[in-house]
Amino acid sequence: MAETELEIHNRMLTKISDEYDKTDGSFIYDATRPPSIELAQIQGDISTVESKLDIQNLKEDELSRFVYTRTGIIRKSATYATSILKIVGNAGTRITQGDLTSTPSGALYEFIESVVIDNTGVINAKVICQSSGAVGNTPANTITILPISIDGVISVTNDNAVTNGYDAETDDDLRLRYFDKLQRPGKAGNKYHFEEWAKSVVGVGDARCVPRYNGPLSVKVIIIDSNGLPGSTELVTTTRKLIESEMSFGVEDLAVVSATAVPINLTVTLRILSSADEAIVIARIKSNIKDYLKELAFQSDRVSYAKIGALIIETNGVADYENLLVNGATANVEILDDQVAIVGGVNE
Repeated sequence: MAETELEIHNRMLTKISDEYDKTDGSFIYDATRPPSIELAQIQGDISTVESKLDIQNLKEDELSRFVYTRTGIIRKSATYATSILKIVGNAGTRITQGDLTSTPSGALYEFIESVVIDNTGVINAKVICQSSGAVGNTPANTITILPISIDGVISVTNDNAVTNGYDAETDDDLRLRYFDKLQRPGKAGNKYHFEEWAKSVVGVGDARCVPRYNGPLSVKVIIIDSNGLPGSTELVTTTRKLIESEMSFGVEDLAVVSATAVPINLTVTLRILSSADEAIVIARIKSNIKDYLKELAFQSDRVSYAKIGALIIETNGVADYENLLVNGATANVEILDDQVAIVGGVNE
């Protein structure tokens, strides 16, 4: 730890014989004061540099550079969610690239192609969220608003949920990949090599490798996405292609699959504060459980009944609860190695 200016100055004065005047304002006092200031600055700079040798003290760009120069691992960037919208309208109506649509919550999506509705009155067009990351993910049938109306368009909607928006890799997640590289190095196509390849794909949050799952020359890789959810078909395909391009000869049966979703459904008697809206409170409960399950994904083999109860009582607007059932029981929910827990319904 760097010394203060005062500590350094006092130490310098103790090295000088007491036969000289060392009081404040004396020649010796004044002559030694500036060096103590400079030495304190130098010690502070050295301490700062020294702290940056510990990866735990690094963040953002400094962390990215540190990890890349030592391992070649590149921080994964955020992606922009995309979707196919179904447009219903009058034949001949034109939707122009750049036109906007949105969700009720205000997430904006831009058409990235121009299309003209044909005689069927229905056409599909691709959109991309204007904001990067998971903010662009939304359930099916929620991209339904045209902020600026288009003459001839009756309705727009996304028939399928949007799930391919991923936030940039966090500092903590990047450190985990760094430590994995050092502590469980991928070599010569071992299981850690397959996991490393899978986790390098943008959108993959974690991966598990099962060697010899179907015989001596077979390998299975199970993935979840960066949001702690089962990987989409597109993500599975991208991951498989990357692994195939990296793995050595000798694997005859490569299976890349998504983890199987295990919905966590709750039935519970809630006592809601008089000032709260029940629908909003239930949405908050789901959000809290979603964050908890994301932390558990591929890290724990069970969903805690007690933790679910704690999350409910901690939710803003909940005064108390009783009769809690998690997937129909008052017990922990076991999660297998090829499964991932996701939010289900609350009193549905």
